[in-house]
Amino acid sequence: MRLRITEVFFSIQGESTFAGRPSAFVRLTGCDLRCRWCDSTYTFTGGEWRAIDDIVRQVVDDFGADLVCVTGGEPLLQPRVHDLIAALLDRGLTVTMETGGQRDVSSVDPRVHRIVDLKCPRSGEAERNRWENLPLLGGRDEVKCVLADRADYEWARGVLREHRLHERVNAVLMSPVHGELPPAQLAAWILEDRLPVRLQLQIHKYLWGADARGV
Repeated sequence: MRLRITEVFFSIQGESTFAGRPSAFVRLTGCDLRCRWCDSTYTFTGGEWRAIDDIVRQVVDDFGADLVCVTGGEPLLQPRVHDLIAALLDRGLTVTMETGGQRDVSSVDPRVHRIVDLKCPRSGEAERNRWENLPLLGGRDEVKCVLADRADYEWARGVLREHRLHERVNAVLMSPVHGELPPAQLAAWILEDRLPVRLQLQIHKYLWGADARGV
């Protein structure tokens, strides 16, 4: 069994409630979204076919990781990703999976921490949100909103309140588009509205620069 892989590496998790922890990353190739602010366009094409057993060996034996993030691109475009996830979980690892939110998450192993990126209007892909995913999420999962401006913030605030996401998932993450929306401005809006969310900064970009590869 094989998957088309852009890269496998070991780094600091830059996002989610796991931010700051050492983590292995398995980045799959291919995405059916074209978000305006995407920082992973290099995943759209290319990659190499790798055996799932070889990927698991690298994560476990070479990295010694106990946390692994399966990401992309869009990992759910490749059906065999479920075999990879099962193999990692069966080795006792904590597995997170980042998805753009446009694909059905119902078949993802319930042991996974699903991190669903809810696309805001300025991403250019808001019409691709699969709203049917939201009722499927639970206490292990997280919802991320990447915000470019005040309009994005108000949209995300409305979705949060309408769907009561903070009562459903482990965390609702609000992240400013790096270099566009000042983090302090987003913090001020969150505080003003007393929103039950977590302000998220991309730690890897502050450590290694805006072009750093990381989740």
